[in-house]
Amino acid sequence: MLIDNHGRNINYLRLSVTDNCNLRCQYCMPEEGVNFAHKKDLLTWEEMYTMAKAFVEMGVNKIRITGGEPFVRKGLMEFLEKINQLRGLEEISITTNATLIGPHIAQLKKLGITTINVSFDSLDKARFNHITRRDQFDIVMANIRQMMEEGFDVKLNCVVMEGKNTDDIIPFIKFVQKYPISVRFLEEMPFNGQSNEKPVLKWDYVSILEHIKGEFGDLERLPAPPTSTSLNYKVKNAKGSFGVIPSYSRTFCGTCNRVRVSAKGEMQTCLYATETIDLKSLLREYTNISGLKFSIYTALQTRHKDGFEAEKGSVTKKSMTLIGG
Repeated sequence: MLIDNHGRNINYLRLSVTDNCNLRCQYCMPEEGVNFAHKKDLLTWEEMYTMAKAFVEMGVNKIRITGGEPFVRKGLMEFLEKINQLRGLEEISITTNATLIGPHIAQLKKLGITTINVSFDSLDKARFNHITRRDQFDIVMANIRQMMEEGFDVKLNCVVMEGKNTDDIIPFIKFVQKYPISVRFLEEMPFNGQSNEKPVLKWDYVSILEHIKGEFGDLERLPAPPTSTSLNYKVKNAKGSFGVIPSYSRTFCGTCNRVRVSAKGEMQTCLYATETIDLKSLLREYTNISGLKFSIYTALQTRHKDGFEAEKGSVTKKSMTLIGG
């Protein structure tokens, strides 16, 4: 087991395989994009496999593949096939914008990789295209429907943004009434590559819940593991469910079981921390995996208690696509 300095068991790795993305979502990066990493600065697939193997041998049993957009990078499916064989790894999941996943759905199902989170911020085509600054709504919706038909566990992640998509909250709830799918409403975080000050959050998780209750009345609270970041609910007679994620309020830090590694091999023990640990250098300079494990363990012994301590009053201007979601 991999235990941090606050007694939390770390068994969940969020691994970014690329910082590149084919969308330009307003809450993630500026319209002109950001300076994506050069190929030589990214971990190779072999280096990523070695790192994933080290984490799994230390007790990580769940890996979520993130980006940028994971399917932008060539070789992803071969990498998934390889880590899928790691002994001790119980679940591989993916966070994607679902624009490029279509041709890979059958193979993902064959591998048993069927837990897919889709960044999907509006059911309205015009609003979706405005938020993402791209015209990809029809493709995304078609891929979501195909995955539902194939029995995938699909979760739609909607970042709630004042003045942009709050009108989508109720339509999303009506959507999960009709379909066996989950939608999670996330508080907006200031990781869009252009934040200059801390936002005053009008639509926090409490406001989102009250808005839904105002339309649907009493909600059924669903059970969730202690490490869950989502507070999950169901409205009466719904086929699906919904959740709210206090990503900015940070109510779940006390049970955090995850660690992040960027596509450049930067290990981040907290989403709000500015410091990172360079695992890429260890992977390239040493052949012995024990040194890599020691650095991972050591980093987790100086972990911040929570996101507020990690932030220490500073505001990151780093784009979410560079952090790894």
